[in-house]
Amino acid sequence: MAQQEYDFQGSIAKNIMSLAVPMTAAQLINVLYSVVDRMYLGRLPGHLALTGLGLTIPIVSIIMGFANLCGTGGAPLCSICRGRGDQEEAERVMGNAFTLLLIFGGAVTALFLIFKRPILYLFGASDATYPYADAYMTVYLLGTVFVMIGLGMNPFINAQGFGRVGMMTVGLGAVVNIVLDPIFIFWLDLGVQGAAWATVIAQGCSAVWVLVFLTGRKAALRLRPRYMVLKPARVRKIVSLGLSGFFMNLTNSLVQVVCNATLQVYGGDLYVGVMTIINSLREVFMMPIHGLSNGAQPVTGYNYGAGLYSRVRQSIRFSVAGTVGCAALFWAAAMVFPGALIRIFNGDAEMLAAGVPAMRIYFCLFIPMSLQMAGQGVFVSLGRSRQAIFFSLLRKAVINAPLTVLLPVWMGTDGVFVAEAVSQLVGGLACIITMYLTVYRPFGRLPDRAGMQRTERTAEKLSSLLKRRSGAAGRTGCFCGVGAYAPVTYFVWVLVSRPALFSAKIVTTTLYLLSELQLLEMTLLWDTVLLAIIPESFSVKLSSKIQRLPDCR
Repeated sequence: MAQQEYDFQGSIAKNIMSLAVPMTAAQLINVLYSVVDRMYLGRLPGHLALTGLGLTIPIVSIIMGFANLCGTGGAPLCSICRGRGDQEEAERVMGNAFTLLLIFGGAVTALFLIFKRPILYLFGASDATYPYADAYMTVYLLGTVFVMIGLGMNPFINAQGFGRVGMMTVGLGAVVNIVLDPIFIFWLDLGVQGAAWATVIAQGCSAVWVLVFLTGRKAALRLRPRYMVLKPARVRKIVSLGLSGFFMNLTNSLVQVVCNATLQVYGGDLYVGVMTIINSLREVFMMPIHGLSNGAQPVTGYNYGAGLYSRVRQSIRFSVAGTVGCAALFWAAAMVFPGALIRIFNGDAEMLAAGVPAMRIYFCLFIPMSLQMAGQGVFVSLGRSRQAIFFSLLRKAVINAPLTVLLPVWMGTDGVFVAEAVSQLVGGLACIITMYLTVYRPFGRLPDRAGMQRTERTAEKLSSLLKRRSGAAGRTGCFCGVGAYAPVTYFVWVLVSRPALFSAKIVTTTLYLLSELQLLEMTLLWDTVLLAIIPESFSVKLSSKIQRLPDCR
């Protein structure tokens, strides 16, 4: 594949959308792994099967968090390394991330299998719903390593610019899951266990697809065994950057646990089922937002590594506008059609009566929350792990979880959904304002590294021309007879004989050339300003003017 296809040159919007569209489609398809299971199980009599499956969501979220720890931690580092031209280090990062995925996958599987019963009861299970949750969780945990590889390594495909291949990773698994779900659940009469087996087989297909591509010839960065040996410094970088995605999933899990436990106390199994449906819709709503944010990360990271700060700002503007637009559409759907959305999962009158007002409260401030997704995506793409981690913890752990416990004391079950709305507003505004003040606005003051290098090369050529023209000692009556003061003479000559050419750009160019010839001392700040404001087109015109000056030969 041509180099240009994964070097993110050209239009920022086109580069982002070339990744975001397939990644968004992949994210939406990825939701089908769990949402389709809930849709089918919601058709079983009553709502206990659906509620039991909802109790496993925090555990699934934790598993996905460990996958994100390696995937969203390593992929941006790969993009930055590629932007700097260090292909070998990019492959070493990918190899170390793969090893970490295998280690975490094995550890998580053993931990949850051993402590499965107390964990599920802690997460809000009752004696009526535990059998359903246990049946699903036991089978799902057997495929944890498949989930880790498919979800954790796919970002490395996207980071290379192969957005369609990344989409196929998830698309393959989703198609398999959709086909197998009705067969296992209804035809083989396996119920909840059938949904879990369909998901595990589908994730296994995705994992095989990822490994085949990353070890094949089409990949720009290949997964090589010799690069899988862990290096502590590299692991620290991957983990520190991936902690943002990890804590996002971990805090999501924390809030889901607190919500389920609180709703079990104030509303019983019915409201736990309502929260399961709302979480399912939230996953669907969030996937396009995540897809756009994740699609912008390789482009932003690559241009940041290359020192193209103006393109970084363009990427930020586009990703923020896109995420807000997507959020606005989903907000409108939740406000106008809540009943229709709930019926996709369960049509019981009792479920509708409880779910419609709860959904409107939960999603009423969904648009500000999209700002946090965009802001965190920027921090991750630039390798700023501390800010990304902080805002992951702020909204869920610091704001949402405490309010979920406190507000129901006065507001009943509504307090759980109000807590989410408040955290969306505060967390979203805090994150986007911080990103603007610490990234977007400061980057506007920095010249592009490539532009500086181009201008330096042009200035060196002009300086060489002027030096050659000033080398004919003793020549009089011409421009070049003033020796080393040719730049000054040229400046005066233009001012007197060609006033139409005189401009601030010629002043700054002449001052720069004087600095090159050590005739004028300039500070680094002033030098940087000159480099930033002299375009290549002007330097070429100036060089042409110098070439046509009389050389007195």
